[in-house]
Amino acid sequence: MSRIVVKLGGAVARDAISYPLALADQGHEVCIVHGAGPQISLEMAKRGIEVTFVHGRRVTTPEALEVVRQAMAQVNRELVEAVGERAVGLMGDEIGLEAEQASELGLVGNPLPSSPAAVTEALAAGRVPVIAPLARGPLNVNADEAAAMLAVGIGAERVHFVTDVPGLLMGDEVVASIHAHEAELLLDSGELKGGIIPKLRAAVHAAHQGVIAEIGETAVIA
Repeated sequence: MSRIVVKLGGAVARDAISYPLALADQGHEVCIVHGAGPQISLEMAKRGIEVTFVHGRRVTTPEALEVVRQAMAQVNRELVEAVGERAVGLMGDEIGLEAEQASELGLVGNPLPSSPAAVTEALAAGRVPVIAPLARGPLNVNADEAAAMLAVGIGAERVHFVTDVPGLLMGDEVVASIHAHEAELLLDSGELKGGIIPKLRAAVHAAHQGVIAEIGETAVIA
């Protein structure tokens, strides 16, 4: 059986939990990385904190980082409850996820391949790590990019991005597969908007480093 990282977007996290659980039941080693985008944006709006995105990534001030951490912790608790006794809830900055600060985005990090002992030990024990994507600093890390770099770091065979869209859409059609080089050209073209940008970029990074990457029904091939 294989080692798989499943990234669950904040919009689908609890509803999509059956997928990684089914993989675990089949005997795979499964690690969940989750987002909390909608929850963060809602709470920031309640507090009157401006929400700004640059190429699909959230600009994070110290005030915003407090909201990010609270929202991440809440989603993490909910997912741990949904997974059940196999789950191990982990905050990335506390277990040593590494990132380089992207200063133009504030307290945001570009993640590096990481293999935290808390994750590998949990997998070895047959548990399901559930990880909130914060990095040392603390820094806010895009969950797609965090999942990709964690997959590389722990030697996962696959990283699967589960989202509220069926995959990479070109017009109204889902792209079944795309070569990493073609994906890079598409990213550079400016045709794509919003959250698919970090997902596709993360999938490309993972694919280039030998990890099978899937966004919904779309495979990104190196």
